[in-house]
Amino acid sequence: MTTPFHVSESVAAALAEHRPVVALESTIISHGLPRPRNHEAAVEFEDILRSAGVTPATIAVLDGVPQIGLDAEGVRRIAEEELAKASVRDLPIIAAAGASAATTVAATSHLAALAGIRVFATGGLGGVHRGARDSFDESADLTTLAVTPITVVSAGVKSVLDISATLERLETLSVPVVGYGTTVFPSFWLRESAFTLDWSVDTAAEVAAIMKSQDALGHGQGIIVANPIPLDQQWDPADHDRVLLEALAAAQEAGVTGKAVTPFLLLYIVEASGGRSLEVNLDLARNNVRVAGDIATAWAALHD
Repeated sequence: MTTPFHVSESVAAALAEHRPVVALESTIISHGLPRPRNHEAAVEFEDILRSAGVTPATIAVLDGVPQIGLDAEGVRRIAEEELAKASVRDLPIIAAAGASAATTVAATSHLAALAGIRVFATGGLGGVHRGARDSFDESADLTTLAVTPITVVSAGVKSVLDISATLERLETLSVPVVGYGTTVFPSFWLRESAFTLDWSVDTAAEVAAIMKSQDALGHGQGIIVANPIPLDQQWDPADHDRVLLEALAAAQEAGVTGKAVTPFLLLYIVEASGGRSLEVNLDLARNNVRVAGDIATAWAALHD
């Protein structure tokens, strides 16, 4: 059989030489940002890592082959082509069909771990959706991280989700959550939510030490590093709260239910905020990429 995924030469060489590598998802590029800003962001995220001496590994499925690390043409394709969005369950179907797709947090985590990458930067983690008691709508990000040894740097979860239920599910799944320079779980566009964390760290070296201890103890779960957006870059809390309440009321008035609620809310928020939410999204993603690069560097230093 042929190898079911392809690792780029630069990523393979970095892994073989125990140099730092950070995985990057493609869904934020393909589905989360408008064109041409999405292509500019994809290039920028990779450049942030390279300037720190870290090898970027943007992940996607192209023509049926999961790609761990994209070349310039691959980055262009995920930004410009109309791609499906693939979670873990979709990967074998897309591969068998020879199709192309952007990978979610769950699928990116799964593929990165298969290649031996231990650190992954994203914007926000998926979670339990509002109304999940009736819809059972919960992101596969959570269950994937329960069985996947990767450290994910995330600005928490979006405030349109049920943050309390998300944290409860992560506890049930035994997925460690540590605040990065904070004891409060961030809510994506804002530095803080109403929920505190049991554990926090102040440095990348502390995260690497946790990763090492987790391996030694035989845990197979991932680790979530909750990294709040810098204070001067967060969305104004009063404006955020106003727009969120408007979005929730609009969804109720429109009769939107189940899995359609979150996409409706996110689209409404982008439009109602005049693009402010999008700018914050980019700022927090850049911040997460930088922190992930620091963690990958600290992890690599443990294996010199």
